[in-house]
Amino acid sequence: MAKSSEAVKVVGAWSSPFAMRPLIALKIKSVEYECLEEEIGCKSEFLLKSNPVHKKIPVLIHGDKLVCESLIIVEYIDEVWSSAPSILPSDPYDRAIAKFWAAFVDDKFFPSMKESYIGVGEAKKAGLKQMVDGLALLEDAYVKCSKGKPFFGGNQIGYLDIALGCFLGWLRVIEKSFQMKLLDEAKTPGLLNWAETFCAHPAVKDVMPQTDQLIEVSKLISRLRAASASSPPK
Repeated sequence: MAKSSEAVKVVGAWSSPFAMRPLIALKIKSVEYECLEEEIGCKSEFLLKSNPVHKKIPVLIHGDKLVCESLIIVEYIDEVWSSAPSILPSDPYDRAIAKFWAAFVDDKFFPSMKESYIGVGEAKKAGLKQMVDGLALLEDAYVKCSKGKPFFGGNQIGYLDIALGCFLGWLRVIEKSFQMKLLDEAKTPGLLNWAETFCAHPAVKDVMPQTDQLIEVSKLISRLRAASASSPPK
């Protein structure tokens, strides 16, 4: 059985929304941790050994245990440090709904968000439309899940808040790129207020990257992608 007192480390990158998820969860639980930063565009030997299946961040190191995949890590943190505020809803139905929408965020919303930013031509337009449609669905989910409270999880940040909130920094990058508001008072008033409250939370504000920083990261990623595309096959 895992001991909550064992040393905790997170293999990640400050700009990664997925790596942000365990950091927020650990802060909610008031768990001290060490960040092991991966270089953007590179995968260290340590990462490849820590996550040989998917070969990606984040990885939680808890003593001699390795846990991979961001939302699985969040669930693990919630169960191990169970005496601190709960992240997953205690009610089975509420927990199922939170997991359903978190899966929607990863399987549907994030791919459309990514396509709207790095796609070209019609694919880019389609990605943007799908992302806007996804935000409309998430606005409705917020109204139903929050029940008039500040977060999807109620009065405290919960599982779905973490799942979606980690993308807010990159959402701002897309807004700046398209010169448009994706979260606004007319179409997504609930999400707009939620986003402001989420980003101001003590567990979030120190790990949420600034928009200008992420724009520089996006430029670096674009350069790396272009260099990779122009390299002759080996």
